Amino acid sequence: MNYVQTTPRRPRIFENSSANGMICMAIAMLLLPVGDTIAKILTGYMSAIEVTTVRLLAQGLCLAPIAFLMRSRLRGPMFSPIVALSGGLVMVTLTSLTWAFSVMPIATAIAIFFAEPLLLTALVGPLLGERVGPRRLIAVLVGLFGVLIIIRPGSELGLAALLPLLGALCYALNMIVLRKASGTRSSLTVQCGATFYACIGIVAVSLFLGVTGHIEPAFTTLPSWAWAVIAASGALAAASFILIAEAFRKAEAGMLAPFQYLEIIGATAMGYLFFSDFPDALTWLGIGIILSSGIYVFWREQISANRATMPPRRRRTRRIRSR
Repeated sequence: MNYVQTTPRRPRIFENSSANGMICMAIAMLLLPVGDTIAKILTGYMSAIEVTTVRLLAQGLCLAPIAFLMRSRLRGPMFSPIVALSGGLVMVTLTSLTWAFSVMPIATAIAIFFAEPLLLTALVGPLLGERVGPRRLIAVLVGLFGVLIIIRPGSELGLAALLPLLGALCYALNMIVLRKASGTRSSLTVQCGATFYACIGIVAVSLFLGVTGHIEPAFTTLPSWAWAVIAASGALAAASFILIAEAFRKAEAGMLAPFQYLEIIGATAMGYLFFSDFPDALTWLGIGIILSSGIYVFWREQISANRATMPPRRRRTRRIRSR
């Protein structure tokens, strides 16, 4: 008998570029809360500034070999003022979030941080000149009301609740900067350049605060396991950003937007497993309002985008018979 050797056929889902993009985005959103959990653990041994410093340095060290292997995708100038601005915004975002993790549950901080798409919607009009309709603006206001429910002014969170909100604002501004920068650069180029500038900036801030006595360096007193955890956090961050860049390369932003909310699920699970933190009823109500508003904004943006690309209707003309 003659046997014909055949190669196994790959499942069709792996042949679909959009499906691969959504898979990359889902994995990235589930990895991010793991890095946040590591940051919260490290804040028990170091200040938030120091944790941000080691996270960014580890991320840069892990990103460098990945960028070398993917150097064919490096296009455009990596070092420029606009990329430096992106790096500064990344630094402030991470510092704000890490500081927030040290004083509140991870899920609460991430829930407040998810006001970012709403803030971005409100900012694209004045900063980019994009038209935002009244329905989306109302959704932004409703979502910010959800943030107020979580913050509950006068509650035990106090002014610390503004930290993830500051992170969300800086992240939204960074998205606008990235839109400007990506016109002449690839996403990998911007990511590498921004990480470099963020590392330079946070090291300078750490040294200044150490010299002036505002923080006491804790690097020498860290337990040995902490360095392995720091290296893991850098690898996770680098992998997450590469996966996100790959996701946006393979699929449209509208398809990927809902997957971002997997981060809240992951943050809630990690907070409960490691710190026995679980959001109360009012926090869940606020989370629900923020998520609903964000999804509605993304949906309206897709409608607006479809209308913009739709060909104009042809006018019907009456035929007049000549007598």
